[in-house]
Amino acid sequence: MFDLHNKHILITGGAGSFGKACAQYLLQNYAPQRLVIFNRDELKQHEMRLEGLNHPSLRYSIGDVRDFGSLRRAMDEVNVVIHTAALKHVPACEKNPMEAIKTNIDGSANVIGAAIDAHVERVIALSTDKAVNPINLYGATKLVAEKLFVHANTPRARYPICVSAVRYGNVFGSSGSVVPLFRRQRKSGVITITDPRMTRFCLTQERAVQFVIQSLERMEGGEIFVPKIPSMRILDLAEAIAPGCKIEISGIRPWEKLHEVLLSEDEARHTIEIDDSFVIAPMHPGGEGASQSAKTKTSEGLHYTSEKNSEWTTVSELRNLIGESAFGGELKNTAIVES
Repeated sequence: MFDLHNKHILITGGAGSFGKACAQYLLQNYAPQRLVIFNRDELKQHEMRLEGLNHPSLRYSIGDVRDFGSLRRAMDEVNVVIHTAALKHVPACEKNPMEAIKTNIDGSANVIGAAIDAHVERVIALSTDKAVNPINLYGATKLVAEKLFVHANTPRARYPICVSAVRYGNVFGSSGSVVPLFRRQRKSGVITITDPRMTRFCLTQERAVQFVIQSLERMEGGEIFVPKIPSMRILDLAEAIAPGCKIEISGIRPWEKLHEVLLSEDEARHTIEIDDSFVIAPMHPGGEGASQSAKTKTSEGLHYTSEKNSEWTTVSELRNLIGESAFGGELKNTAIVES
């Protein structure tokens, strides 16, 4: 088990919703010697300071994952990199495909290259359920990024680096969430849903951060970690946020799926199962030894999809998770941060 205490840690996209929550968690639980918040938005970094993130170990670094030089300089003496930077708004990626490729694919390659050059010990990257059998560009770029991070372990004899990824579903409170959209729409009394049959995997920001840190501590290199998390129905989410509102069906968009997949049947053949998660073993030559082989292999034919999940969030649970009252009003003092 890798010890994260007193390390030098860098978070790409560190001023985003996940990055802020992750920084708070690390400061409270691991006392890093240095925690570098690396991203390109100086306003978000300023807002982090205003929110009280002014710990002596914090360093704010302006840079872009598209720029190898700025990444490499920021990684000097860094032990651990948590890669969260991405363009993730699906319609925006569809309309600006080269921008998505430059950030999500080229940026990931830069993170790997800079980490190898800087002799970083561990790198973990955030992925998405949309990377499984992707039908939109965002999912396709994250699939390629997953492959890059898995493959980055092949030169380990020369560069002692350990690289893995985590893959999970929708996070309450993350940027681009449908939650703020529904909150805006309820003022008019009408909620727009593309398809009432739609289901999604969901988890809290706190659970996402804890899972990433847990995976970072136990990774051996080349794995993709998949948490066991509940599903939600889009109609239940609408009821949780805007009870009594009229629902208009706009029709599913070309880049949307009715249901999401966290683990495909083909991947399940080289996946092991532990209490709270699945671990997809690397498929590259020589990667079989990094698969935590002592654990239980998944059953043949496993297909972990949002519509066939055994665990579901109820309307009341959704209200608690997103800080809503039973009357559709936003609760104050909620821990969920919208950005």
